[in-house]
Amino acid sequence: MENDSKRCTVTVNCAVDCVNGCVLGDKCPNKEHAAEASKFISETSLDKMLEIAQEALRKKLSQPPKWVFPDEQK
Repeated sequence: MENDSKRCTVTVNCAVDCVNGCVLGDKCPNKEHAAEASKFISETSLDKMLEIAQEALRKKLSQPPKWVFPDEQK
């Protein structure tokens, strides 16, 4: 028998599979994003985060509604 060196790919849903920690470890494609998020959390006060969230909500609420019309069939 020959030794196959085929690679198995696994799809990971981080929101579900990594609730208790990253399951991919050093191979995680989101590792950079996690480091950036940790840095933001440690360097930003809660008051500043709330201010950012309120501004984002204000911008969203001030935009006109977006209507989606189905394509008309002829």
